[in-house]
Amino acid sequence: MNSVVTIGNFDGLHAGHRRIMRRVVELAQEHDWKPVVLTFDPHPTRVVAPSKSPKLLTTPEQRAAMMMETGIDHVVIMPFTEELARLSPDEFVRQILCDDLDARAVLVGANFRFGAKQAGDVEMLRQLGEEYGFTVEVVDEVKIRGRVVSSTGIRKLIQKGDVSIACRLLQHPYSVSGTIVSGRGVGSKETVPTLNLETRAELLPETGVYITRTFDLDNERKSWDSITNVGFRPTFEDGGGLTVETYLLSPLVAEKPERIRLEFLRRVRPEKKFDSPDALKAQIFKDVGRAKTYFRRLQKQAL
Repeated sequence: MNSVVTIGNFDGLHAGHRRIMRRVVELAQEHDWKPVVLTFDPHPTRVVAPSKSPKLLTTPEQRAAMMMETGIDHVVIMPFTEELARLSPDEFVRQILCDDLDARAVLVGANFRFGAKQAGDVEMLRQLGEEYGFTVEVVDEVKIRGRVVSSTGIRKLIQKGDVSIACRLLQHPYSVSGTIVSGRGVGSKETVPTLNLETRAELLPETGVYITRTFDLDNERKSWDSITNVGFRPTFEDGGGLTVETYLLSPLVAEKPERIRLEFLRRVRPEKKFDSPDALKAQIFKDVGRAKTYFRRLQKQAL
């Protein structure tokens, strides 16, 4: 079946990516074509330039799920291999876009590059489209409050702890998922009980305390307002390695979840060393107060 194809990594599926998805779906509906996204795993830089490979915001499966929510029917996650990296621009277009995907329209961003050593650009793609029978449409970049939306920029924001701005550019909160593991028991004895997250996420926000929302991955109808500390627990001797500890603002009425997803909404403060566990506990309750005020404000805005 003829298709409308967009090509890219689409890490995070931010506001700019979503504009492309909407246009793909729109064209597909106009012409009764199939809306298709072609993406890659691993990220191409991990094959051609491993030292430059970014820490990713999302897994391929997460990206695919978000794409399907926008109306995309078919997400092709193509293994990016050395063989694929060696394809010339002409071979890439002929073998993949034409033979495999039967493209009749291709949508890309203005900086799109393809083929061996990124030899192909938008102009070359237009020329190949004329030769092989598909149109090319370039989708303009998206700016939000004067800021160009890009995966690279969003990664930098998250690494600095600016999760609220990242949320605005993504059009959804940045989240990480994982399994609840046993901690050292210090929190429940000396401060407050927490859920300790073990995650395989490549990118974590800068160390500090964040207002978060916690979801039970085995039942996402269960969720809790929460605060989360990303850090090294400097108040305690031998605080250990980096931890992600979440305190729920409302008590659990059943067994604690086994797997959770954390949405990072706003940074409250940097992590710091306190003189005693009691001083840390007092600060935690101040943080809880700020978080509760934040969630009350959200509720009022939703009314």
